[in-house]
Amino acid sequence: MNASVFSDVACALGEGPLWHPERQQLFWFDILGKRMLSVEGDETRIWQFDECVSAAGWVNHDTLVIASQTGLWRFDLLSEERVLLCPLEADNPTTRSNDGRADPWGGFWIGTMGFHAEKGAGAIYRYYRGELRQLVSDVTISNAICFAPDRSCAYYTDTNVGTILRQPLAVQSGWPEGEAEVYLDFSGEDFGADGAVVDADGNLWNAQWGAGRVACYSPEGALLASVSVPTPQSSCPAFGGADLSTLYITTAAEGLDRSPAGQTFAAPTSVVGQREHQVIL
Repeated sequence: MNASVFSDVACALGEGPLWHPERQQLFWFDILGKRMLSVEGDETRIWQFDECVSAAGWVNHDTLVIASQTGLWRFDLLSEERVLLCPLEADNPTTRSNDGRADPWGGFWIGTMGFHAEKGAGAIYRYYRGELRQLVSDVTISNAICFAPDRSCAYYTDTNVGTILRQPLAVQSGWPEGEAEVYLDFSGEDFGADGAVVDADGNLWNAQWGAGRVACYSPEGALLASVSVPTPQSSCPAFGGADLSTLYITTAAEGLDRSPAGQTFAAPTSVVGQREHQVIL
């Protein structure tokens, strides 16, 4: 499968695509450009920030939770008012937010990393019922945060290590329960495991940085399909569209000097994605 251009606005580091189910609208981020983007009608809408922003979850029709390099914020799409929910490594100038996604219980998971991918500088956190709790420490490049449709587990990776882990979760609360295990091992590959999303059947779709594709794996780890984009630095996928069968893919232009690097792509698929989970504040 091949993807076509959804937005030709180039992002230095495209990330964090989110399909808002109530608005039927895709939001995504250019981390290094310090901006959030969306398509409204025939135009790309841009919200500019004063610091790096990387991921979001939806709260209601007009409200998002946005992760930035210093905090988690409640953001009003109409007024553009931003209210701090909690600091996120705000006292650490080395790090910024990276990959994140809402979980089935209304929590929000967010990873951090060093601006220059300093080894072990980042972590993975969960924000739930007003509390931010660190779940994983010593992470170099946090990525691939996503959740099984049966609520049994979360997935995540440290791209620097190259293994996607499967973390069992308590069914009632969503907190980690037991030890994480290796689900996919890409440590010997020439690409990096980047952002990921799980479809309604439990298959994981992983953006593979350097390979210019999103690859789909069964819960058992078998390669099932792949979607190609015409630029190598594919960064994160999300399912959206009216029937949740369109796969949106962000990419990055950083270090590349030609189009379509950094553009955002869309590909029709034969599967259905999960509805993005609502963040409960």
